[in-house]
Amino acid sequence: MKTWGVKGKWRVAVITLVAGSVLLSSGCGDGDKKSSSWQGGADPGSSAGAPGTPSPEPTLSTVAVTEPAADAKDVAAISPIKYSSEDPENTTVKVTDSKGAEIKGTIDKDQKTFTPAKALAWGTKYTVTVTGAEAEGKGNTVTSTFTTMSKPAKLIRVSSFLGDNQVVGVGMPLIVKFGRSIPESYRDDVERRMTVTATPAQEGTWHWTSPTEVHYRPKVYWKAQSKVFYKIALAGVPLGNGYYGRSDLTVDLKIGRSFIMTVSNKTKQMSVKQDGKVIKTIPVSLGKKTTPSSSGTMVVIEKKKHTIFDTMDELGPKDGYRTEIDFAQRLTWSGQFIHAAPWSEGKQGRTNVSHGCVNVSETLGAWLFGKTLMGDPITVSGTEEKLKNGNGWTDWNMSWEQYKKGSYLK
Repeated sequence: MKTWGVKGKWRVAVITLVAGSVLLSSGCGDGDKKSSSWQGGADPGSSAGAPGTPSPEPTLSTVAVTEPAADAKDVAAISPIKYSSEDPENTTVKVTDSKGAEIKGTIDKDQKTFTPAKALAWGTKYTVTVTGAEAEGKGNTVTSTFTTMSKPAKLIRVSSFLGDNQVVGVGMPLIVKFGRSIPESYRDDVERRMTVTATPAQEGTWHWTSPTEVHYRPKVYWKAQSKVFYKIALAGVPLGNGYYGRSDLTVDLKIGRSFIMTVSNKTKQMSVKQDGKVIKTIPVSLGKKTTPSSSGTMVVIEKKKHTIFDTMDELGPKDGYRTEIDFAQRLTWSGQFIHAAPWSEGKQGRTNVSHGCVNVSETLGAWLFGKTLMGDPITVSGTEEKLKNGNGWTDWNMSWEQYKKGSYLK
């Protein structure tokens, strides 16, 4: 039997609530020529319901609370409640806090387990009441109490890069960050408590980019105009080395229209598709050979209408520069952007002169900036350098099979 104290690693079963059902038969038998009354009378040939014949007494079901143990202390706040019963279909479970308020949860009658809908409060006494099938005139109820652990000093904050009601591009990964590294042996448990619901439904998976960050993407780009809801249920969950999740987190967002950019170094052109149709072809200038642009699939990370590119500290006064930039859209952490470059307009569509960015004209830079959303994907091909995974949100720079390997659920 597995214990649910503060020590040790936990596992959470997937809960299925099975409703009872009633099967009605026709009452007909082969060769039976007797008539039956369906107005409340009994079959004349049957003793059931005959005057003076008692109905069989229901079997009394023996019930008990098996976990947590009676009067247990220091119980983990996400512990399921387990019970025994000879007739689980007709057994009810009720959990109340110290003020008598009922705790919401789900019952798995096959596993005889009650799982709270969310973590229980720290340092609180709870009462479990299990009621089995009752014989006539006889009660069959047992109660048991337990107390959850005190609030631990070592808590890990969980945060989401995205917030409620945001509208993002079809390539936007869901990004969850932890305030402290999650040990590998706990990451499968963490994933089980991070659920994503997309409408319409779409296949996807989590992928750990580091010990403190995990992303989620669908198998192919999000369907345009999808609704996405995700829940991170880690309050009270053991996260290794004596740490626990601080709280739960939910995010409700929307995917916008499909807007996909494709850049060819061979043609020096960007093709822009919206909802599957090409709406614009834009001449570009990519990185020159000494500072090539990266080939691969990236997404728009952030947008700045006006900014300053300053590489003086990084490259020094000889090679560094400090330039005012309009309509900048970041693609990589290393500093590759789509941006307006009026100084290279004569080169755009013909030759590469940038420091690795995708240069477009001032007019088309303004047009593109007004169309894009964070998370819109762009694929660059044919340059001298390949995009390194992790240099930006490179979730789409991997095949689906590669991406799935970043999950700890096998």
